[in-house]
Amino acid sequence: MTKKPNILIIYTGGTIGMIKDYQTNALKAFDFSQIIQNIPEIEQLKCILTSVSFEEPIDSSNMNTFYYINIAEIIEANYKKFDGFVVLTGSDTMAFVSSTLSFMLENLAKPIIFTGSQLPIGDLRTDAKENLITSIEIACSQKNNKPIISEVCLYFEYKLYRANRTTKINADQFEAFTSMNYPPLAESGVHLNFNHYFISETTHNDDELIVRKNLVENIAILKLFPGITKSVVDAILNIENLQGIVLETYGSGNAPNETWFLESLKKAISKNIKIVNVTQCEGGRVVQGHYETSVGLKAIGVISGKDITTESAIAKLMYLLSENLSNTEFTFYFEKSLRGEISDS
Repeated sequence: MTKKPNILIIYTGGTIGMIKDYQTNALKAFDFSQIIQNIPEIEQLKCILTSVSFEEPIDSSNMNTFYYINIAEIIEANYKKFDGFVVLTGSDTMAFVSSTLSFMLENLAKPIIFTGSQLPIGDLRTDAKENLITSIEIACSQKNNKPIISEVCLYFEYKLYRANRTTKINADQFEAFTSMNYPPLAESGVHLNFNHYFISETTHNDDELIVRKNLVENIAILKLFPGITKSVVDAILNIENLQGIVLETYGSGNAPNETWFLESLKKAISKNIKIVNVTQCEGGRVVQGHYETSVGLKAIGVISGKDITTESAIAKLMYLLSENLSNTEFTFYFEKSLRGEISDS
């Protein structure tokens, strides 16, 4: 007899965990210990479900590294007891949270599926039930008694993505997320179809899970726009204790080649502030030196983010800045794929 997978649902907050009180018409928190009572379809899944919730569920807008560590510690404490994890958070910051968890969890050999919804679980037209049920099914999926997925993923509206490749693109549609630079790992329709070629293969099943809890928060995003002034750029670059910058540039990594701009960046780099070049475009990649307007960035030591998302660049900075790396090592590891977040070529 095949053993039923044990799945832990971790509820942190967000729209998916709300139901409507039809007497007051107000939304209230959903008790996930009563999940089968509220979603009887789950009984058809061949698994054992357990749920745990934050003592005080939070809105996704209040997400920060304290809660990232909370989620990681729940997984760490339960890692050997469960075969997979489904993490429910608010969708607004889900790409940031799930991207960071992908770097925090090293030697991961089990599925961690983030999901949520655009409408509350108790709403008549909710997308919550499909997202939750399919996420659980994905977390249960095995081949040759091993999990098909052994990485941090995000499932939303019939598609499973590598979490650190995702961006939220729509506040109103059920299809809220996309992964422009990497294909879906699975698609749900009449059948649940896995795209095995794009799924990371686990080669360290016997290694202990390592949880990286030291995250550096002294970072900022500098998004370029036509007409940006020196005072604005310098105000950001001179933030006290700043350690890293995600520089959102135009197109394939282009920026003003005016002397004042390059000098400001060069001065920041001389103070050991790491600057990563990420494109503002939803898809595509940074190729420093392809155009004249990015030659100067490469020359002064700006790091190429290649095809990484802004969300994942923030996460990777938080992770790598906590390590004792030389400038050469930092650049090498940032430009290298560590969790499938970036294309090496």
